[in-house]
Amino acid sequence: MSSDPVGSESVARWQRETLAPAEARTAPRPLKGLLAGAETPKTLYTPADIADIDPIEDIGFPGEAPFVRGVQPNMFRGRLWTMRQYAGFGSAKASNERYRLLLARGQTGLSVAFDLPTQMGRDSDHPMALGEVGKVGVAIDTLEDMETLFDAIPLDTVSTSMTINSTAGTLLALYVAVARRRGIDPKKLRGTIQNDLLKEYVARGTYIHPPRPSLQLIGDLFAWASRETPHWNVISVSGYHMREAGCDAAQEIAFTLANGIAYVETALAAGLDAERFAAQLSFFFNVHNNLLEEVAKFRAARGLWSSIMAGRFGVTSAKGRALKFHCQTAGATLTAQQPLNNVVRVTIQALAAVLGGCQSLHTNSFDEALALPTAQSATLALRTQQIIGAESGVADVVDPFGGSYVVEAMTRDLRARAEQYLARVDQLGGMVAAIEQGYVQREVQDASYRYQLEIERGDRPIVGVNVHREDVSEPVPLQRVDEAQEREQVARLHAWRARRDGPRAEAATAAVERAAREGGAVMPRVLDAVEAGVTVGEVSDALRRVFGEHAEYKTL
Repeated sequence: MSSDPVGSESVARWQRETLAPAEARTAPRPLKGLLAGAETPKTLYTPADIADIDPIEDIGFPGEAPFVRGVQPNMFRGRLWTMRQYAGFGSAKASNERYRLLLARGQTGLSVAFDLPTQMGRDSDHPMALGEVGKVGVAIDTLEDMETLFDAIPLDTVSTSMTINSTAGTLLALYVAVARRRGIDPKKLRGTIQNDLLKEYVARGTYIHPPRPSLQLIGDLFAWASRETPHWNVISVSGYHMREAGCDAAQEIAFTLANGIAYVETALAAGLDAERFAAQLSFFFNVHNNLLEEVAKFRAARGLWSSIMAGRFGVTSAKGRALKFHCQTAGATLTAQQPLNNVVRVTIQALAAVLGGCQSLHTNSFDEALALPTAQSATLALRTQQIIGAESGVADVVDPFGGSYVVEAMTRDLRARAEQYLARVDQLGGMVAAIEQGYVQREVQDASYRYQLEIERGDRPIVGVNVHREDVSEPVPLQRVDEAQEREQVARLHAWRARRDGPRAEAATAAVERAAREGGAVMPRVLDAVEAGVTVGEVSDALRRVFGEHAEYKTL
């Protein structure tokens, strides 16, 4: 047996006798600070780098705690991840046509993008909605819009994800109302609403109310959905948008899981059972460009969440401790320069998501730095996933990078760095308090600033931007939203209000406001309201009158 079992002495000899002379002849490329925490990757990883990792206790087996190697025993050998392309633009009719096209081309789940007025609880005829209707997603004001959006789509068999936060309860109520009109039992519905308000205060800004009333509404939704839509995931804890705002991989893990902790606490305060609620939690992560770090990120997040659920909340079931997550490739990495290069970026990111063990995946279209995706570019993005699943071989074994010296070391290091952030959040009184004090926002902003400086200095090469530039990029066809669609949407909204039962709608709106003001159950009244013809904006305004609007914290 070797007297140097982990190879430390051999590595030192190699560095001295082999590596050093080579680097003296050819200086190594500058890679300073390209990983989380501005760390620089080592030249070589060996058994010495993971000597402190127990392969059974720390890594384990797929389908068993700590779930580092995956949440299912056979992962993609059983079935591939859900290919859930995020889509929505213009009118409900136009978006429905895109959904049916993608489903016909092999997509296996729906993901709805809503326009900014819908996200902010403003109807399409509100002055603040002018020029934004249908621009970054579909405009949904009424039950009629929701029926059109899902026309000819079998809600009892298709899983639907809705990226909606401040108005999540209202949009879920509309979805349930459509199902009830079709005679579908809401208990059969499957899908996810994002419903993650905490990350909105950190990174995205589509909040309405202050954090604590928002958590109150989220808890109300948790309790209602546990009874009425038990197979629906009532929250998707999102690190995606914090990463888009500029945080690094370790911060993405830490702040996402810190939000998850806050939501579990909210659910417990609403009287839900920890084991059952934990099993319905889902997460949403970004997939950035560094393939090795991203694979390690997902593995570290699973292991850390398993420990949190067991240690903080006493959850013992595998379903309750397993971190299930959706991924989306990184929109912030897409470049307007040489946009066809984005096909390669998205492919690498999608590969990292699959190697990291995602449960569902959206691949961005190459033209999204310029406009909404065309049908052709959206199809190519879907085909990217299908080729990885059918042709690459990476889905044929569970956790292909398990045991890799570099990936296991990165997994450990990312977890340790994330644990440091979590400890700081705890010191500040939890995630809500940390957000109210501006700590999380400052950390994300600082990381974003460092990242941008790296690009501008040329320390972080971006092909087509700061290296291998071209004066002119080959033009690509772009999707445009017809301005007439906004006028048509407003006309439909006015016609809806004119033909609904006005007194019934007014009474239902008043019932929503009364329930919120008196601390009663709000969601049953919201469902009554949308079925009575009350619009998304009118429900939101009723809640605004009770809870007010959040003003962003600013330092002087």
